[in-house]
Amino acid sequence: MHVQGLRSALCPLRRRGLSRVRGFTLLEILLAILLIGLVGAVLIGGSANLLNEKPVAAEDVFWSAVQQARKAALKAEHEMRLKYDSEKKRFLLLDGKAAPVPAANGTPVEETPLEEFPIPSATPDLAIDFLVQTKGGNSILVGGVLLESQPIPFVTFYADGTCTAFRLQIFRTGGAHILNIDPWTCAPMLETKAGS
Repeated sequence: MHVQGLRSALCPLRRRGLSRVRGFTLLEILLAILLIGLVGAVLIGGSANLLNEKPVAAEDVFWSAVQQARKAALKAEHEMRLKYDSEKKRFLLLDGKAAPVPAANGTPVEETPLEEFPIPSATPDLAIDFLVQTKGGNSILVGGVLLESQPIPFVTFYADGTCTAFRLQIFRTGGAHILNIDPWTCAPMLETKAGS
């Protein structure tokens, strides 16, 4: 009898407990979906900026231009040229076989680029030069910074995947940065330490 009394005492509690169990309301479900959507939008928007291939530094734009020039030379199976336009702060990819078009005044030559690579964060004091590969050439001291002064007008990329032996000098107020380019791979050369 003692067991039956206990069961009868628990039955009303069970019934009350079962009646209190409830699911989520429609409002709670909609709020959860809204929060998941907002978090997803923030993550997707942020990752889209990470995946954006727009280079912002002059060096990044240069490497994008080198990659495209090399691909274009391999695909077209003839020479391509990469030139820097100092007035508009951009790199120009030019067809090596295309005949230049005379400018409006007849003297200088305008070349129609296949592709342009503008430097979005270019400052007015930015100067970029292609230099001959050999070191120890002509150099000048400008504002306490030693600059090479043997620029070449353009760099040629060949159909076999190689390029002209050159160095790139990026000058901004406060300093110059020189990149040595491997003519066989058109990639940056590894720096060797003195005494190695």
